[in-house]
Amino acid sequence: MLRWIIFLVIFFILDLYAFQVFKTISKNNWFHLSYWVISILVIGNFVFNYYGFNRSDGFSHAHAYAFGFFIAILIPKMILFLGMFAEDVFRVPQAIYRYFTEGDTAKGNYFASRRQFVSQIVFGIAAIPLASVLYGIYKGKYNFKVLKYTLTFEDLPSAFDGYKITQLSDIHSGSFDDVEKVEYAVSLVNDQQSDVILFTGDMVNNKAEEMHPYLDIFNKLHAKDGKFSVLGNHDYGDYVTWSSEAAKHQNLEDLKAIQKQIGFDLLLNESRFLEKDGERIALVGVENWGTGGFKQAGDLQQAASGIKKDDFKILMSHDPTHWEKVVIDDDYHYHLTLSGHTHGMQFGIEIPGWFKWSPVKWRYKYWAGIYEEMGQYINVNRGFGYLAFPGRVGIWPEITVIELKKGASTT
Repeated sequence: MLRWIIFLVIFFILDLYAFQVFKTISKNNWFHLSYWVISILVIGNFVFNYYGFNRSDGFSHAHAYAFGFFIAILIPKMILFLGMFAEDVFRVPQAIYRYFTEGDTAKGNYFASRRQFVSQIVFGIAAIPLASVLYGIYKGKYNFKVLKYTLTFEDLPSAFDGYKITQLSDIHSGSFDDVEKVEYAVSLVNDQQSDVILFTGDMVNNKAEEMHPYLDIFNKLHAKDGKFSVLGNHDYGDYVTWSSEAAKHQNLEDLKAIQKQIGFDLLLNESRFLEKDGERIALVGVENWGTGGFKQAGDLQQAASGIKKDDFKILMSHDPTHWEKVVIDDDYHYHLTLSGHTHGMQFGIEIPGWFKWSPVKWRYKYWAGIYEEMGQYINVNRGFGYLAFPGRVGIWPEITVIELKKGASTT
C-alpha cells in the first residue's frame, strides 16, 4: 500500500507540473478538464489492474492495455515536466534577482510569466511520443515487415545455392487480439515461398491453451522442405503458478503436441539434415539457453552429436546470448544461427541501412538483425508477436527471409 501511495503522490506532482503547459497555451476550461479526466481514467485503470497484481497469476489483455495507455500518457507528461523544469531553471534565478534588486517599494509578481511559445514547443514535442505509442497500440503491433537478406558462404553445398529460409520467432499467441491480422501475417509468410520455415521459440506467453484459437491458422504455414522449431523461455511455463509440477509438465507436453499438430518438427537438443540433390546441410536445434536468470536447458554438444564438424550448419537457438557466450567459440563453427527473444524491446528507431537504435541494446549486444563474428552469422529476429506492452513503436513485427548463396565470403 505504501508503495502505491508514494507512486500516486509522485505521479500527481508530475501531473501538476505538466498541467502548466495546458494552462499556458489555452484558457479553455474544457481543455483543462479533459486533461484531468483522461489522466484520472488512465491512472485509475492502471491501479485497478495492477494493485495486488502477481505476474505468476497470469497477464491478461486488460493488464496489457492498462499498461499500454499508462505508458502513452507517462512519456508525454515526463517531457512536459522536463520542459517546464528547464524553463524554471531560468525563471527562478530571475525572480530571486528581481526580489533583491527592485527594492522594498517594488510590488507585484517577481516570477516572469511562463512563455507561451516555450509551452507550445514542449507541447508539440510531447505530442510525438503520444501519437507514436497510440499508433503502436492500434496499428504498429500488426505492421508486419518482410526483411530479406542474402548471405554468401564459400563452403555452402552447391545444391543449396539460392536456398531460401523463412524465420519466425516469438509468436506469443496469448497476446493476440485480432485473428484476421494473424491470418494475414501467415499468408504473408506463405507468399515468400521459401524452401523451409524455421521458428525460434516463444510460441506462447505461458500456457499451451493460448494457441487453441490459432491452430487452424498456423497449420496453413507451408514450405516444401518442412517446418522446424525450438522452444523459447516462455514456452516452459516458468512465469505462472501451477497447481502442481505435474500440471506444469503436462502444459509443456501439450505445447509439444500442438507444435506437432500444426506441422512443426520440434528440435529438443537435436539435429536434422536437409537434403537436396545428394548434398545436405545440418539443422541443429537447442532448447532455451540464456543469461541473466533465463533457463539454460540448451545443450549444444548433445544437439550436434549426430553431425560432423565439416557439415554446413544452421543453428536454431532462441536467446542470442547463447551465440555470444557459447556458439561463437565452439569448435564446430556454426555458419548461421537464428535467434529471437529480444523483440527489439518493441520500441526504437530504425532507418533501414542507416540507423538502428533501441534501449534493449543496453541489455543485449546482438538485439536485432544480422551480425557477423569470426566468419559466423546470427540473425536476431524482432519477433512476430508482442508481449506485455500491447504494441510496437518503430520496431515492427518481423518475417525474415534469408537466401543462402555459394561464393566468396562477404565477411
